[in-house]
Amino acid sequence: MTQQEYQQEIDFIFNRFPSYQSAGKVAYKPGIGTMEALDKLLGHPHRRFRSIHVAGTNGKGSTSHMLAAALQKSYRVGLYTSPHLVDFRERIKVDGKMVPQEFVYGFLREYKETFVELGASFFEITTALAFAYFAEREVDIAVIECGLGGRLDSTNIITPELAIITNIGLDHCEHLGFSLGEIAAEKAGIIKPGVPVVIGEKGCSEVERVFREKAAQAGAPILFAEEEVVKGGLSGRIYEELLGREMDLKGACQQKNIKGVSVALQVLQGKLEVDFPIDNICRAAHITGLRGRWETLCREPLVVCDTGHNAHGFKVLGPQVERSAKERMKLYPGAEFHMVFGVVADKDLAAIVDYLPKEAHYHFVKARGTRALPADVLAEKMVGYGFKGEAVGESIGEFLKSFSAKAGDFVFIGGSTFVVAEAIEYFCVH
Repeated sequence: MTQQEYQQEIDFIFNRFPSYQSAGKVAYKPGIGTMEALDKLLGHPHRRFRSIHVAGTNGKGSTSHMLAAALQKSYRVGLYTSPHLVDFRERIKVDGKMVPQEFVYGFLREYKETFVELGASFFEITTALAFAYFAEREVDIAVIECGLGGRLDSTNIITPELAIITNIGLDHCEHLGFSLGEIAAEKAGIIKPGVPVVIGEKGCSEVERVFREKAAQAGAPILFAEEEVVKGGLSGRIYEELLGREMDLKGACQQKNIKGVSVALQVLQGKLEVDFPIDNICRAAHITGLRGRWETLCREPLVVCDTGHNAHGFKVLGPQVERSAKERMKLYPGAEFHMVFGVVADKDLAAIVDYLPKEAHYHFVKARGTRALPADVLAEKMVGYGFKGEAVGESIGEFLKSFSAKAGDFVFIGGSTFVVAEAIEYFCVH
């Protein structure tokens, strides 16, 4: 296999089977029928390893990566998440290492005609690839992140040891519902009979009611992380220990994610019948390898990026950006505050702007992909909301190359996973 041959197979699935991240709702395929057919053809690989299922509006990636890192001290651990930022293989890892190009190439070569015949989606293909790889590597347990929703998600063919729902916010409403209760019901679709479920953030009374009812119907023990960690016990000790450590995942939202992870580890200790030394767990969990979560890309000027991309996320992220900018400008009098900002067209911009700092100068960008809102359209909308700035006509990489900022300036890059991905790609090279 040459690098060119590998790239041809990757290009084939991206072009023939557009992903939701790049194409939006035209690529969304609800239901597990095709996934079940594909899984049967592959010999049901997901039955050959234990699993943990993670759903939620925000925090799924961080939660999944922290759990996988913690479990790696005792097990061979698979990790399946989406989307990727730079390399497709980021989606599928075993013990922190990406799936080899050779496995991806061989799998796609062998089954691509089958994918066409079944009418499989991009996400169904990547899910099948992940399950097949985890089975071949004989992982002890795999952390599986839902793609979108839960009930009708391709990953929902598994029967896990534990389900985790991080939180509920208004996002992907055209697919999941236009109320928090409706969205909670879709996410709660991963709750299985007798399988414990950890709820990271309880949310409003309607969301809590949906979760309690679904768990009761399934006979599934339900634990609310915010309540459990204050009771003491193992989850409380893990939570306090993790809070006291320097994590590679930064950001105010991580404190909430850590609560869910702490309770999940307490449940897993009983389910897996193994003693987790707390120090080992915490030493492992603070190094996850996940990028784009309050990540520092440059120190002079200070450039930070974050993949927060909806109102629920920016409710926490926006104030953190503002605080960080003010702290920076206290240290460097005369420094400037810049926002490199782009969004996808289907996001509720009117809800997001409530949490964005108005004192920044904005550079409105358009990321690659058909879902991205054009920079000039975004600029017009944002100026109408009272923000100051201008549209950037060039690519994000070209803009960053020509962008001039002083050493003391604070620059935040975000609004979309795709904007962050292009920024990381640029800084990796430069």
